[in-house]
Amino acid sequence: MLSTILSATTIGIDGVLIKVEVDVAERGFPTFTIVGLPDKAVEESKERVRTAIKNSSFDMPETRITINLAPADIPKEGSLFDLPIAVGILASAKIINQRSLNDSLFIGELSLEGKIRPVAGVLPIAILAKDKKIKNIFVAKENAKEAALIGGVDIYPAESLTDLILHLNEEIFLTKQPKTVFKKKLEKSGYEFDFCDIKGQEQAKRALEIAAAGFHNLHLKGPPGAGKTMLARALPSILSKMDEEEIIEVSKIYSISQVFIGSSFIVKRPFRSPHHTTSRIGLIGGGTKISPGEISLAHRGVLFLDELPEFPRSVLEALRQPLEDGVVTISRARGSLMFPARFLFIGASNPCPCGFLGHPKKACRCSLSQVMNYKKRISGPLMDRIDIHVDVPPVEEEKLTTRFVCESSATIRERVTEARQRQKKRLKREEVKTNGEMASSQVRQLCKLTDEANTLMKQAISRLSLSARSYFKIIKIAQTIADLSGKEIIESPFIAEALQYRVKEE
Repeated sequence: MLSTILSATTIGIDGVLIKVEVDVAERGFPTFTIVGLPDKAVEESKERVRTAIKNSSFDMPETRITINLAPADIPKEGSLFDLPIAVGILASAKIINQRSLNDSLFIGELSLEGKIRPVAGVLPIAILAKDKKIKNIFVAKENAKEAALIGGVDIYPAESLTDLILHLNEEIFLTKQPKTVFKKKLEKSGYEFDFCDIKGQEQAKRALEIAAAGFHNLHLKGPPGAGKTMLARALPSILSKMDEEEIIEVSKIYSISQVFIGSSFIVKRPFRSPHHTTSRIGLIGGGTKISPGEISLAHRGVLFLDELPEFPRSVLEALRQPLEDGVVTISRARGSLMFPARFLFIGASNPCPCGFLGHPKKACRCSLSQVMNYKKRISGPLMDRIDIHVDVPPVEEEKLTTRFVCESSATIRERVTEARQRQKKRLKREEVKTNGEMASSQVRQLCKLTDEANTLMKQAISRLSLSARSYFKIIKIAQTIADLSGKEIIESPFIAEALQYRVKEE
């Protein structure tokens, strides 16, 4: 008897519908064959499914069983087809009522005792099911909250194959998973670092506020112990909270990552800080089974590279295209995949190998050639793609020991959120969300300068020999400063402040 069970897999961050066709012959030698470009994990499902069915007290058909995973030209990877294969075999053996399988999708790994284990990629599959108007999805209990982010689809968590079969035969009924509510999760989210704990560094704090408001990339340079790392780690505490669209967008990326199986969903903006020994594939993405890298896991959040010059040059140069486009395209022999990578980049570096070049009290021990070689580790084109450059000097003794309470992250976040709302209103007809994402054509159309600001901009181009990229970045930074000030038109003081963040030591 032939049965067709709906299942799905993921390609990139999108779900793809897979039909699991199961044929259990009435006669023939007892064989078990899976076709349709299965990988090793799918091939091994034969043993997991056979043992799980027997240990769940059901009869495994002792005849020829043929499984076809259609479309046959799409590679099938992972263990998520265990459950639909088992359901298909039992339906073909007339143990499960065929009518109960209509408009239902099954994904999950089976243990040898028949328990249903969580798998990666449930969220994109739930979105696919909604688009295809599939009514029911049966998943592992650990995947239920993640799948319930998407409304319009009934999510049924099942702990075991036995519970699922009894539900399909209407002998017991599984409890439907309620839709996940974002608001309660957002209210509970806290932060490890707060700006009120950082003494001094007013200019750096101001630069971080501008970066957070407009999603501008930032480079912090200063001696060891000045507070660069703490400033960067406190940045998420002043970022505006993610909306529902962003939560789903970010959670899709984490859903397909094998490391985060069963981790529900992401409500706080990601903060990723890979070590400087990270490989190019680890940072950008790829591998045998193409998976997202650190820049995609930092999507809509922060990517912090501490000790920036210590990263291999080939790794840093791979950041140039994602910083500009907000996506990364990974091409392999089997095809190309595109992952979103719209992150706020923060880089921290020392002024020289020993770290004390320009320090007011400690002498630098580096030679001129060592300093030059150290600076050359970061290329000019990469530095030009970073919007804001800030020097972080050592904290003065008076500021470090004072009991004066600095401005809290909550207060700064209110200003950042208000600035984001102004940007949202201005960019409501555009595909981008923040000033930092605007293209040059959008800058020309949406950013208005006063006559004084325009004159100052022309003088800066002439005297500082600014590139075209720097010209547009200065205007975007100035627009963010205007948004923080509650003004729509860019005035000359906003341009002047933006210029000081772009003029960097060569």
